Parts: sequence; C-alpha cells; structure tokens
Amino acid sequence: MTVSGWIHILLFAALVAAVARPLGGYMTRLFNGERTLLSPLLGPVERGLYRLAGVDAKAEQHWVTYAVAMLLFNVAGLLLLYALQRLQGILPLNPNGMAAVPADLAFNTAASFVTNTNWQNYGGESTMSHLVQMAGLTVQNFVSAATGIALAVALVRGFTRTGARTVGNFWTDLTRGTLYLLLPLSLLYALFLVWQGVPQTLAGTVDATTLEGVKQTIALGPVASQEAIKMLGTNGGGFFNANSAHPFENPNALTNLVQMLSIFAIGAGLTNLFGCMAGDERQGWAILAAMGLLFFVGVAAVYWAEAQGNPAFAAFGLDGSAGNMEGKETRFGIAMSALFAAVTTAASCGAVNAMHDSFMPLGGMVPMVNMMLGEIIVGGVGAGLYGMLLFAIVTMFVAGLMVGRTPEYLGKKLEAKEVKMTMLAVLCLPLMMLGGTAFAVVLDTGLASLANSGPHGFSEALYAYVSAAANNGSAFGGLSGNTLWYNLTLAAGMLVGRFLVIVPMLAVAGSLAAKTRSAASAGTFPTHGGLFVGLLAGVILIVGGLTFFPALALGPVAEHLAMRAGLLF
Repeated sequence: MTVSGWIHILLFAALVAAVARPLGGYMTRLFNGERTLLSPLLGPVERGLYRLAGVDAKAEQHWVTYAVAMLLFNVAGLLLLYALQRLQGILPLNPNGMAAVPADLAFNTAASFVTNTNWQNYGGESTMSHLVQMAGLTVQNFVSAATGIALAVALVRGFTRTGARTVGNFWTDLTRGTLYLLLPLSLLYALFLVWQGVPQTLAGTVDATTLEGVKQTIALGPVASQEAIKMLGTNGGGFFNANSAHPFENPNALTNLVQMLSIFAIGAGLTNLFGCMAGDERQGWAILAAMGLLFFVGVAAVYWAEAQGNPAFAAFGLDGSAGNMEGKETRFGIAMSALFAAVTTAASCGAVNAMHDSFMPLGGMVPMVNMMLGEIIVGGVGAGLYGMLLFAIVTMFVAGLMVGRTPEYLGKKLEAKEVKMTMLAVLCLPLMMLGGTAFAVVLDTGLASLANSGPHGFSEALYAYVSAAANNGSAFGGLSGNTLWYNLTLAAGMLVGRFLVIVPMLAVAGSLAAKTRSAASAGTFPTHGGLFVGLLAGVILIVGGLTFFPALALGPVAEHLAMRAGLLF
C-alpha cells in the first residue's frame, strides 16, 4: 500500500460526501412535488406523459396498489426485453447481423436487466444488436434504477408520515426519477465520456491493421449513452465483454474516478433525502456514516490483500513487491483496482475495471462480503437505502431488547408486523445465495462450468449466486455461466433477490405510514449519533458473519490458508 493510493481513496470519499447534500436536497424537492431548476423545461413534458398514460399524478396509492403497479411494470419490461432479443435477427439497427439470442440466455438477460442486476452470460459486442443495446438494455438501465429510487422514497414516506394510508404514486415517482434526475445527469455524463474518447455511433465494426501487420476487427456502437446510465443507475452491464477494463468504456484515470463517483453519487444523496424528509438531516448523515464505516473496512482489506502480492512468486525467484497485478489494467494499478472492486460491490453496480477472479483469496472475498451484506454500503440506487433502513429496524429491535422497551425508529413503534416483514426481506437473500451454491457444487451440471477445482472453484460458484441474488452482476470470470442450468437458476436468484425484498419492504412502509409519531422522551434511543452508527454497523456484521462464515470458510478462507501453506499458487 502506498501514500499515493490512500490519497486517491480519501479524495474519492471526500467527493462522495460533497455531492451527497446537493443531490439529496434536489431529490427531496423533486419527490415532494416542489418546483426544481428543471421544472420550467420538463414540467410540460411530465404533464404530457401523464395525459398519454392516463395517470392522475396527485392520486396516491396504498402500499398494495403501489406494489402491484411496480410488479406489473417490471413484468411488462421483462417480456418486452425478452421479445427484443428473440426477434433481434429480423429487427433494424443490426449492422453486424446478430442472430436471435437463445431462449434461456434471453430470459436470463431480461431478468438481469429488469432487476438492475445486469449479469451478462454473453459478450455484449458479439451478441446484442444496437437496437437491443439501446431500446432494450439501456432503457431498462433507466427504469430499473428509477424503480429502486421510487421504492426507497416510498419507505422514507412510511417513516415520515403520520396516520396515512398511502405511500405515494408509483407512476409519478418513476416518471420524476427518470425525467428530472437520471436523464439530465446521463446526458451530461455521456457528453463527458464522448469528450474523453468513448464511442457513440450507430456504425458497426471497423477493421484496422496492427503494427505487426495483422488485421483486427474493432467493435463500435452507442457506448457512451449506455455507459452513463450503467454507472449512475448502478446497473453495471457493459457494452463490451471486458466492461470498464475496456478502453472504449473507461479510457483513462479521470473517467475511472468519475465512474466510481457516479456509482455512489445518487445512493449517497438518498441518505440526505432521508434526513431532509425526516426533518433532521443528522438522521441521513448517521446512515451515511454507517455505510462509510463498513466501506472503509472493505477497501482497506482488499487493498492490503492485493498489495501483498502472491507469496508463491518467491519460489520462482520473482519479485512480488509490486503487488498482485494479475488481471488488472496497468493504467489503474493496485489502489484504483481495489477501490473500484469495493465500490462496485458495495453498490449493486457490478461494473469492473479488473478481473475479480484474479484477486488474491482475501481480496476476492471482500467483494463477496459486500454483496452478502445485501449491498447496503451505499448500495444500488434506492435499494441501498431501503436495505440499510431494514437493517436499522433490526438494530432498533435489538436495542429495544437490550433496554427492555418497545423499539421505535423516528418516533414510530416497531411491532411484530414490521419486524416479521423485515426479517422476511433480509433472509430471502442468503436462502438464494447459499441454496443455489449448494446445488451447483454437488450437481454435475453445475460443476461442469467451473474452471477450477477445490476452494477457488467453490468460490466461483458462490460468487455467482451471491452476485445474482444481491442484484450486482459482477462475476468470477472462471465460471462459464451460459448454460441452461446457470441461466435459469441465476435468473431465479435475481428475481427473488429483487422482488421478495421489495414487497415485504413496501408492507413495512405501509404499516409505518399508518402509525402516529410519538414524541422523543428520556428513554428514547438517539439514532443520529455515534452509538447508533456503531450499533448498526455491528448488527450488520454479526448477522452477515453468522449467516455466511461457513461458506466463506470453504471458499476464499480455505484458499488463502492453502496458498500460505504453499499448496496453491
């Protein structure tokens, strides 16, 4: 580890903190229906969209109606994206003549992009036409991200409203999140990327002759527009198979920094929205502080592990002092590769600028742990906040048990219904992560796709199911996932990991909204100070540790011990 590396990491953290409040204030005004800077320009467009869709923007919905609208919208998106892929061969904007995507892969991809996972069992530049990339994948990047933001706002309303039967209007929240937030930011971001050299064209491939005189076919397409929302919406699905390690997606150190910042920006801003809507910004800063504490532990661990290098190098007379550079881009180096890995798995992004499969065992374990915790360390846009607030409910329940009083959060009593629904949302993730892995490592159809045996092969399968259920989308590249087994089981993990968390969470929102807020008393546990931050982080780590340590012990921990003993290299 170097001083320069830590300076870059601290600079990144400072930038995230700096953008949280202005973005949070803007989103607060936006979702409260107040006038914003873009209202004169986009207000007529918003009202026109409501008229076309027959939506009454002022008619709010009960949590059940909100959930049904969200589910129907996502089912429609899944079917449309599936159809686009299956009909790709006869549709326009296909300059390279891409054939129809096979049925099982098309289903996996549709489930992946609708759930904001963007797991890719294919190479984007060699599988998807420009039409599917734009009208299918990029559109879902926008609306899946807007869905997550809308759901987080609905839960915040549950905490902040008193005696209410409604949690907002899904169609209004979806429209405003897309039109006023994601589209303007993505437009500016795409222009920045084009300036930095990222392609944005409807042309197909071009041929070039290398210095060795060999012909090389270079894929092009509408990359910058997809790259922008890929990062801002914490989607992660790359236009190219190499994702953000590809120079056409991530050309230089500046774009690398901006990409990492954009992954965290909206998620960090939503914590400030929570504080603003709660009437106490300290509540939002406390949530962000808990996220930051867990994040720095992860960054330090993965940076340390990768800076150590491979101990087996010494046996071959090689100098390992430069750290583990296998699978990393030299233009980014150890520190920025480690930081990117921590950022993209702390959020549900899944974009990568290095090969996680080539990380040292403990370095590769950190991204896994980030996802196992439910990606609540800033997390996906919206999903990170509502995931962290669910853990806050668990934390206050534990605190209530310790002091012998009814737990409450922001003045709302947390009773049996809220705790049960919260635990249902929290426990469905390990069920899919560990259950899927268990079947994959004992069935021949699952084992056949692993590139390695032993603990690293186990880690490849574990990482895949953790990534799917956590709606991340990154992978250990040694796994060949484009098989019927993995396409179907990973798709199931993505759908459960997204929607079986959302529906109980909305039930909690509806229940809390109907409650009245009680005034703070001398016995009220403060939720804006360091004690709450520490307790929240501790509960998250204890729950995650008790749930996942056996699986980690069989995979990365066992691999680390074997490597140190000289049994692996």
